[in-house]
Amino acid sequence: MKAPLDLAGVLTDPSVHVVVTCGSGGVGKTTTAAAMALYAADQGRKVAVLTIDPARRLAQSLGLGELDNVPRKVDVVHADDGGELWAMMLDTRRTFDEMVSSNANADHAGKILSNPFYKTISTSFSGTQEYMAMEKLSQLAATNEYDLIVVDTPPSRSALDFLDAPQRLSSFLDGRMIRLLASPGRGVMRIVGAGFQIFTKAVTSVIGGQMLSDAATFVQLFEGMFGGFRERAQATYDLLRSSRTVFVVVAVPEPDALREASYFADRLRADRMPLAGLILNRTHPPTADLDAASTAAAIRDAAGSSPLTAAALGIHADRLNVRAQEQRIRARLDRAHPDLPVVEVPALAFDAHDLPDLRIIAARLTGGAIS
Repeated sequence: MKAPLDLAGVLTDPSVHVVVTCGSGGVGKTTTAAAMALYAADQGRKVAVLTIDPARRLAQSLGLGELDNVPRKVDVVHADDGGELWAMMLDTRRTFDEMVSSNANADHAGKILSNPFYKTISTSFSGTQEYMAMEKLSQLAATNEYDLIVVDTPPSRSALDFLDAPQRLSSFLDGRMIRLLASPGRGVMRIVGAGFQIFTKAVTSVIGGQMLSDAATFVQLFEGMFGGFRERAQATYDLLRSSRTVFVVVAVPEPDALREASYFADRLRADRMPLAGLILNRTHPPTADLDAASTAAAIRDAAGSSPLTAAALGIHADRLNVRAQEQRIRARLDRAHPDLPVVEVPALAFDAHDLPDLRIIAARLTGGAIS
């Protein structure tokens, strides 16, 4: 029997400063992150929860009208010993702007921020959101204001793309096109002369005829900042691999979600990331100590004398069938990861809309009493 995931221990451990949740879409990851953050705050820690999911569920469940790129304090009411909860949602463009402004003087930063090519890559360049997620985590960690930072990542496998951000950034900055664009004067002409006319026509139809010129100007303005960006990305990557960080995979007992969970576990372990375990949401444990055979016999006995009892036992029998199917599905994950700690969270009859609901979920996660 594998050991259960001790989330109460993880969330109250003073040596743990970052908890990263990852999982596919629709498994309750955002709600789980909020519940974990609230639990830690209720235990007296100062906690920041950062969501990268553009959905507004986190703000609503925390009683806030909206979230933005600056942490907002949540009125947690019952927090003990000075615990606090702060929440925010990543704004990719604003984070990029802040990073530029903090690494250049006002005049230089203004030229970069107004460059059309910069405006394009700061919102739509592949990997920008993941890199900015790392940057925002780095900023929060660097302040030393929070005892714990809980990161809610995007759904699907892109949730782990930020692990590749330092390497992808270095490859991009060291690439041939970037080196040519950074070359004064003839860089753009060398690209055009190398057979890029068709590429240029295709791209300029989308972002305008000055694309190459704007790109060259941007790279020349940005060139002096490349080294600092690499160092910051690597420092955050090192934080994610350190003993100060814990990863938690979130799933539901469905084939696709557990396949994704297995992928996340494989990837995290391959990268030597500190994986704590799996949260399995929306499970259906039996509500009575009756196995399938005993339940069937009891239904037969009650069928004539007590239809209401027979109906209640029928519901229990259906739940046993669902449970058996969940266990068959989970068995595949257990075979692939026999030593992965798991905590099950039974399905609730409601969606979490406020702090009391989140506390109920936190109690299910940690095995504590519902406050």
